Amino acid sequence: MPTDTPLISTQPDMRSAAAWIVSEGPDAQEDFLAALSEGELFALPWLFEFWAMPHQLPPEGDWRTWMILGGRGAGKTRAGAEWVRAQVEGARPLDAGRCARMALVGETVDQVREVMIFGESGIMACSPPDRRPEWQATRKRLLWPNGAIAQVFSAHEPESLRGPQFDGAWVDELAKWKRAQETWDMLQFGLRLGEDPRVCVTTTPRNVGVLKELMARDSTVVTSAPTEANAANLAQGFLEEVRARYAGTRLGRQELDGVLVDEAEDALWTPAMIEAGRVAEAPPLDRIVVAIDPPVTGHGGSDACGIVVAGAITRGPVQDWRAFVLEDASVEGASPAQWAEAAIRAMDRWGAERLVAEVNQGGDLVEQVIRQVDPLVALRKVHASRGKVVRAEPVAALYEQGRVHHLRGLGRLEDQMCAMTARGFEGRGSPDRVDALVWALTDLIVEASAKWRAPRVRGM
Repeated sequence: MPTDTPLISTQPDMRSAAAWIVSEGPDAQEDFLAALSEGELFALPWLFEFWAMPHQLPPEGDWRTWMILGGRGAGKTRAGAEWVRAQVEGARPLDAGRCARMALVGETVDQVREVMIFGESGIMACSPPDRRPEWQATRKRLLWPNGAIAQVFSAHEPESLRGPQFDGAWVDELAKWKRAQETWDMLQFGLRLGEDPRVCVTTTPRNVGVLKELMARDSTVVTSAPTEANAANLAQGFLEEVRARYAGTRLGRQELDGVLVDEAEDALWTPAMIEAGRVAEAPPLDRIVVAIDPPVTGHGGSDACGIVVAGAITRGPVQDWRAFVLEDASVEGASPAQWAEAAIRAMDRWGAERLVAEVNQGGDLVEQVIRQVDPLVALRKVHASRGKVVRAEPVAALYEQGRVHHLRGLGRLEDQMCAMTARGFEGRGSPDRVDALVWALTDLIVEASAKWRAPRVRGM
């Protein structure tokens, strides 16, 4: 394309131009192409507005965040890449665009590079030769001919966003990030350049708190599309296979239809069940315990250490006993000493009488680590001899009976609960918080009530 050719629209309604030409047949297509100048012919392949589907084009109006929800292969990445182009490019290659300092944030740096930048629908593939940015690997950034810069960031390192400032950002697969809320918050502090910094979020929907909260904001605009919307650009074999295997399932609704599913199919807990037991504060409790589900390893990439505080009222008939989940004190990326300290601090905050710790992973080492922090702590070691679902079912039954109540601030724990199904955990990673919850309520209610009901043998 000639370097002095601006990227301009060649039809008044670019949202429907490509579809109209295809539908009109060969004669109309030849007439359309014959009417274009040489410069317009060169520009046409790079005019995304001409080829884009409606859900891939930015919405009009005043918004801060544009969230594109879509099934696998629905064209989310192409939409994000083209949106970045639209922000940084001017009419001509050296002209300034709307944005000059952008952030590209993905789950890892590798995923940003391989998908968002160099992927088949990434920024490089979408950029015309005279506007194609230079990838500076050592500085982890893109540099456009007009001087615009896009820096790369990993959601595993939220602190890397502390300091830099931007006038726009593209965020990919937000719903799958382990440290999504923390990373999103740090990004918001950096969006302080320009008159109207905006963010494009491309993600397959998942039932996670940060996504639901963002969607509920007045400043967020959401567009969505199923995988089928981009069928013309997908392998027919792929479509047939995923339709046959996943059509009509919860996973299919999420991964193919791009629908945010609030609860898992056959979930042991539902949002409605949890919300029905919501309380502003807990009454005086007879017993309080802290349960801990230690991770297999203790480093930044390991699963969280589930730490849950719960208490119970155990006066009167056993059917009247009630439990209250007080705090999710879980920690991520912590060393053994750090998660042990977090558990002991939780005991001190709530005046808990016992620490319940699963010791399947680590055995005596778990006790040693805890006693290094507090040698006199009342510790009960528990072993998981049955599967997670089997252990969780009696606890879920307590919720069905309306005997468990939640204080506010337990969103991440509740997200995991709603992903625990009769077939297993359907969330990402390990259900560490749910495991800790199950141990706490098993100790407080399930096992305690079983002992209360057990017949006493004379002489014992």
